[in-house]
Amino acid sequence: MRTVTIGVSGITEVQARLSAAFRGEPQGAVISFASVELLWTVMTPRRWELLRALVGREPLPLAVLSDLVGRDVDEVRADIGALRKAGVVQAGPEDRISFPFDSVHVDFTMGRAA
Repeated sequence: MRTVTIGVSGITEVQARLSAAFRGEPQGAVISFASVELLWTVMTPRRWELLRALVGREPLPLAVLSDLVGRDVDEVRADIGALRKAGVVQAGPEDRISFPFDSVHVDFTMGRAA
């Protein structure tokens, strides 16, 4: 099973993962956001719904994805555009949307505000 971790990572953590990867240490699939606020701005409830519909599936045409979630194709197209810009999903030939993972793990730690 191929799992992606979606989370919040500061530059230090990203650099540490990158260095470890260059040393040949497996890092797994990670999609990082710079802040919790950015994660929640990009990953709205409707976009989570789209991701849930894509998990574990072959790439889907935009129209089929829209039907699966019961939403207007133009609204789904706009949300997919935001997810693509953030590097969460990919679009392929014939407007097929892909998310090549079988599961999603969400991970972030929040500490006391300064």
